Amino acid sequence: MILQSIGWWCFVPQKLTPAQFVSSAAEAGFTALDLVPPEYWSLVIDHGLTISSIQGHLPLEIGLNRVDQHERIEQEVRAAIANAQRLRIPNVLCFSGNRGGLDDAKGMEVTVAALRKLAPFVEEAGVTLVLELLNSKVDHPDYQADRTAWGAQVCQAVGSPRVKLLYDIYHMQIMEGDVIRTIRTFHPLIAFYHTAGNPGRNDLDETQELNYAAILKAIKETGYTGYIAHEFIPKADPVAALGAVFKQSAPWL
Repeated sequence: MILQSIGWWCFVPQKLTPAQFVSSAAEAGFTALDLVPPEYWSLVIDHGLTISSIQGHLPLEIGLNRVDQHERIEQEVRAAIANAQRLRIPNVLCFSGNRGGLDDAKGMEVTVAALRKLAPFVEEAGVTLVLELLNSKVDHPDYQADRTAWGAQVCQAVGSPRVKLLYDIYHMQIMEGDVIRTIRTFHPLIAFYHTAGNPGRNDLDETQELNYAAILKAIKETGYTGYIAHEFIPKADPVAALGAVFKQSAPWL
């Protein structure tokens, strides 16, 4: 069964207070929230909700492709893994970082080395470390993990069942399109999905170009049983947007 989650930063604090968001998401039917800041973990849990993922390290622009950052990132990610294990959070996010002049082959080599060191810790904890794919065209200029094939090669080289990809549908639509074929090809290496409408990163409605009915059905057909986390910025009433995206997506999952 695929469960729906909803992204924290898209609603708080610009649209709703933390308490309003948590209660509204629960009323809409969500069982989990995504990327919840640590100071609000207890608020979420007290409302009977779970957390689908947390950040492993920041900033995302300075990431795993920098040897001089490996010690710092390892410490941050290991702390996040411990919290994820304690709170039963299935996914910890990690980032390649920006290229900063690194070619893709060297960036891959350095990223793989960092993830190989972290793999035993996520394997022992029963948590998945997910490398997020982001677009470098609109939102994250120069980000290195901006293609599915590059991220897949990284995960294959690491060779751990607990090091996989976060396939963000919005970001990969911008970079490469061909979303359904890509999901069918690479789904064994994908542990987590994010959604949003494109262009604009807004609601999954008729004004944007992605056919989410077909995309979510394709994900389900792969046998996926994790979370789909909606990471869109609502254009209008945020509470109504929460209810609408949950109801819209539920029949396809």
